[in-house]
Amino acid sequence: MFAAGAASVVAGRLASDAALKVPPGRPLPTEPRLTVHSTAAGRITLTRAFAAQRPGTYGLTGEAAHAVVGNVLNGAPHTPDTVVRRLERVNHGTLEPGDKVWLTPNTHIGDPRTALGLDHTDIDIPGELGTLPAWFVPGARDTWVITVHGLGTTREHPMNVMAFLHRHRFPVLDLAYRGDLGAPRPPDGLNHLGETEWRDVDAAIRYAVRQGAAKVVLHGWSTGATMALRAATHSVLRDRVAGLVLDSPVLDWPTTLRALAAARRTPGALLPLAVRAAQGRTGMHGDRAEEAAAPPRLGAPALIFHGPDDTLAPWAPSRRLAADRPDRVTLRTVRHAPHGAMWNVDPAGYEEALRRFLTPLI
Repeated sequence: MFAAGAASVVAGRLASDAALKVPPGRPLPTEPRLTVHSTAAGRITLTRAFAAQRPGTYGLTGEAAHAVVGNVLNGAPHTPDTVVRRLERVNHGTLEPGDKVWLTPNTHIGDPRTALGLDHTDIDIPGELGTLPAWFVPGARDTWVITVHGLGTTREHPMNVMAFLHRHRFPVLDLAYRGDLGAPRPPDGLNHLGETEWRDVDAAIRYAVRQGAAKVVLHGWSTGATMALRAATHSVLRDRVAGLVLDSPVLDWPTTLRALAAARRTPGALLPLAVRAAQGRTGMHGDRAEEAAAPPRLGAPALIFHGPDDTLAPWAPSRRLAADRPDRVTLRTVRHAPHGAMWNVDPAGYEEALRRFLTPLI
């Protein structure tokens, strides 16, 4: 009996690693590997899979390459087991037949200067665990946008919207937080899905205010959205938070953890053990993210980008927030978009919704 119990504990702990040890910049276990079949002028042929047929613009990453692909070219010749997409550009390396690649929401690599031609400053933000690296792109307004990436990505991900924000003269502070490359490692080495990481967003708010920001807008993706939401309700400077932009927010972490563990082929019987192990290792509670947005906690208006095709962070909690707080929450439903990739499906629509949301907050 003791041996069986100990084995269950070990199995639950290993299964919980699927969410608690997600390395930044590496594909999530839910993202399938695709094979490159061929490339031609402006075209790339990939293994036919549901992921390969997603609408929109995505990064395409391999072990030694990064490219950007556009929509599927339905009229292009291909075999029944392949799909042809527009090849927008190759940012790094080369793509050869047989290469294993995966789609990512990151369409840029490097830093704001090399990727977008935007002047920026590398800054260090004093944080709870040590110095947090960040990019600062200056702008004329005194409302700053603080961007926070999420699961499986890096601070390169917010560069998707950085040019838009720069055109509208918003200063942008793009944060790397605990566990990121160059940032302090969490004491337990685990990702807490925003439960403790929000304090690094709080440190970024403090930095922005010290540097002259009158107000801040927090724009987060995935667990970065969860961090933004918690910072907006727990920071002593929460009165300076003028608005929240939440893309694919993780509001029900047990479901997200189960999805990640299942994608690593964890047997269904072990998924409840994975959730209990995660809670025991981190002290997380499943309802805290939604509590942060419930009356009377949520003081700032929020724009949520989310949709029913997100298999990692359920859409239902976002719908509930919008229904429960129509005075504060606007939900923009994005269909056919995977987790953290709402911009990728419809960049123009995303940016127009963002413009309308931000304009009254200036």
